[in-house]
Amino acid sequence: MSIVIENVDIHGWEAAIRSCRNPMNSWNKSDSKFIDGESEGDYWYHTLLYSMGFDEDDYDTINGSSSECKGYDIIGPNDHKLLMNLCKGGSEESKWRRFVHVSMDVTAPLYWWKEADTYRVGTACNSCSTMHKIQAKEFTLEDFSCEHLTFFSKNSLNEIIKQLNWCREMFNTPDEQLDMDILKKLGYETKKDIWYQMIQLLPSSYNQRRTIDLNYEVLAAQYRQRKDHKLTEWHQYCDWIKTLPYSELITMEDHDR
Repeated sequence: MSIVIENVDIHGWEAAIRSCRNPMNSWNKSDSKFIDGESEGDYWYHTLLYSMGFDEDDYDTINGSSSECKGYDIIGPNDHKLLMNLCKGGSEESKWRRFVHVSMDVTAPLYWWKEADTYRVGTACNSCSTMHKIQAKEFTLEDFSCEHLTFFSKNSLNEIIKQLNWCREMFNTPDEQLDMDILKKLGYETKKDIWYQMIQLLPSSYNQRRTIDLNYEVLAAQYRQRKDHKLTEWHQYCDWIKTLPYSELITMEDHDR
């Protein structure tokens, strides 16, 4: 399974740009437009860009196509130049990126999350719980990222899935219907023992869904540090970063307007 990113929400551009103008009291030079809700078609969008000094040839290159831009804040040329110059100044100057928040749902294997958890500063996260809900649904091969496994390794994973589902069934069976004598012969004294089998058998390829909140500064660090990583999931994640509004302010790539 590839990493899945859904329900993306981005906000904070207005405060970010206003903060950049504070040191020089240059708020009057700001030329960005902040949009409440979606625009009502290409005419509105093109009229707005025209009023900001963009040429018609720029309409489909600013923040993607016009259809993708509806509902997004639009950064003007003056503000864009300022933001880019600050990014070039290093972490002390690019701190404005901390104001631009991104929240989303990410489904990825546990081995990817183990590395993603390195980025703790400036992030918040709520995950689907393996502690409380590991027994909630039947385990299937689709619950795991196993596209790189060989035939024999995938067979081993299938055997683990069978064990997990057996434990799940025993755990979910009412106490009065369990044959505790047989379970004790298998080494289980309590249901907690069965639960532990699921927790400790669960492979790191298990896909977990988390809702996370981070910012453009964290994304810049992730992109810089992980874009050449050996894990396919990091390449997919970095490719997604490049689809974000004004991603050049994160990646510092292809930023000529």
